[in-house]
Amino acid sequence: MWKTLRHSLPLQIAVAAALAWLVGTVFGPIENAEQTTWYPLLMLAKVSYIGLLKAVVGVMVLLSLLEGISNIGNVVRLKRLGGATLLFYGFTTTIAITIGLGAALMMPEWQPLTNAPPVDESISFINQDAAGAGAIATKLINMALVNPFAAVTQGNLLAIVVFTILFGISLIVALPESHPLFETIRGLNKGINTMVAGIIKLAPFAVFAIVFQFSHKGDNDLFGQLFSFAALVFGLTMVHAVIVLPLIARVAGGIGFVSLFRAISAPLAMAFATSSSAATLPVSMQAAKEELKVTPSTASMVLPLGAVMNMDGTALFEGIAAVFLAQLFGIDLSTTGIVMIFIMAMVSSVGAPGMPSGSMSGMQLVLLAAGIPLEAIAILLIIERPLDTFRTAVNVQGDLIGATVIDKWQKRFG
Repeated sequence: MWKTLRHSLPLQIAVAAALAWLVGTVFGPIENAEQTTWYPLLMLAKVSYIGLLKAVVGVMVLLSLLEGISNIGNVVRLKRLGGATLLFYGFTTTIAITIGLGAALMMPEWQPLTNAPPVDESISFINQDAAGAGAIATKLINMALVNPFAAVTQGNLLAIVVFTILFGISLIVALPESHPLFETIRGLNKGINTMVAGIIKLAPFAVFAIVFQFSHKGDNDLFGQLFSFAALVFGLTMVHAVIVLPLIARVAGGIGFVSLFRAISAPLAMAFATSSSAATLPVSMQAAKEELKVTPSTASMVLPLGAVMNMDGTALFEGIAAVFLAQLFGIDLSTTGIVMIFIMAMVSSVGAPGMPSGSMSGMQLVLLAAGIPLEAIAILLIIERPLDTFRTAVNVQGDLIGATVIDKWQKRFG
């Protein structure tokens, strides 16, 4: 049992959350806890974890996305396949976000926490009066077109994504595929992912602190609401995986339901086991070529790009999570807020690293857009990893269907 606990981060997080809830419930509400010696030390775990996450998220998104774009190859492949790939991925991601946001907004509202932590002073709230399309576009442009170094230091993920896309395209146009710079980018990305993996190992301590903070103040309804949130996410993820994506594969790719899942069963199993679309990429490449009969040139461009830019399950999760956390923290979402969540969920899913809990980096952009405290990420971590396995499988499924459909288009019209 101890060996399993030591090597299983999801189990560690679950145990930490349960232990914090148990301790907080047993001791009950503690008056003037903030004045004690131990309470600030406990909260230091939460502050440290959030701080470390904020410190690396900008660089992580930049390198992850830059590597994905560099995998496109030369400018010829970019012209032939790039437009079709982005169009397909944008279409399926839009459907996923619409499903998630629509269902979350139609559900009965989750009850606000009675003692939510204070909003960090560094968080900028959106202007709720600016509901027009022009005001939203102006805000996005102002956020996106800033100095990239300032964007990294300020954690402006939208600006990082925009700059990285432009810079990545410029690199593949200007440099040969074998240029050493691309290998350097891959090495740096591997290094930052290793660092993030180390930071994520600290998640149980942050989860213990945040759950104890809520439970000892009488917020025991958190777990019941987390269960309903998880059930909604799981149900809608399955709708997208079993109905929406197979229907697209049938109509646009000409492959039936049974044949599709028989061909992609190995990549789906790998994605479910590793919670990493990047780790699943070699298996996906093999299945695309051997089982789905996708042309190697198409698979070598569409699948690596999809491992970084096509995150249907992640986008769906982020849309629901934003509504859930906004209601949990008593934040009234205006029309502007909903539109910003929709846009930012799509943008942030593009930059989500293909690794376990990679969506937690992009989730910051969604939270900032809706004016939700970044500390809310710790709440998601309680239930995020089990859900991550399913949505990673959906991400990989979308990549493989995209490769199949785009390859068919290329053979027909190319």
